[in-house]
Amino acid sequence: MYSLGKRLAWLEGPGATCEKTNPVPPRAWHLVLLGPPGVGKGTQAEKIVAEFGACHLSTGDVFRHAARNLNGKAPSPAMAIALAAMKRGELVSDNTVVELVRERASCLACQYGFLLDGFPRTIDQAHALDDILRGVGSKLDAAVNFFAPEALIIERLSGRRVCKQCRTGYHVANKPSRVPGRCDACGGELIQRDDDKPEAIRTRLQAYAATCNPVLEYYRKKGLLREIEASGDPDAVFAQTRSAIQKLA
Repeated sequence: MYSLGKRLAWLEGPGATCEKTNPVPPRAWHLVLLGPPGVGKGTQAEKIVAEFGACHLSTGDVFRHAARNLNGKAPSPAMAIALAAMKRGELVSDNTVVELVRERASCLACQYGFLLDGFPRTIDQAHALDDILRGVGSKLDAAVNFFAPEALIIERLSGRRVCKQCRTGYHVANKPSRVPGRCDACGGELIQRDDDKPEAIRTRLQAYAATCNPVLEYYRKKGLLREIEASGDPDAVFAQTRSAIQKLA
């Protein structure tokens, strides 16, 4: 069983060094993780890391780490552009996201392998990833896509609640608070985020499909796509995922 480990080189970019405390796995897996919001990618990512030892490289984690600026360093030019766009409430451009991943290209040649999450989101990013991997002498083993019915995804996301004060997360069905509507940690009011309301979720899913369907078709044509039905229990879903990855060996 492997743990997540310290991914400083990924989170902080050029000049940072990871703390490599995990044993090196017998094989370095190179995987892309795909799937719409609410399908359960985060849970499956944790299980893939624990089973196969790959470093979980999430672009979302990079943005969150940079926004908090825990190391006190000035951001790279690409990250400065990304943070400015996020502050304005805009999407970070393809070119900027590609440059942020390119800054971290050494992570894609790591002896631990990688589980790339949040990239690529568009066909241009998929082409850019191929170019980056060629540059570091690496290649993908598979793109693992998790899918589930839209109704189930809406049910999962619309049930999420967050504490207005301490931001602790809950779910009305899967992780309810002891006192309905109140946070277990601080007693604060639990609220539903605007983007977790059904109409907003549908919009997010439509936007995801518009950009990701070409990516899925791209990896399907390359013979790299592995489709995992993610409606069931997380452990049952992971049993499918484990089998799909092991068959690649």
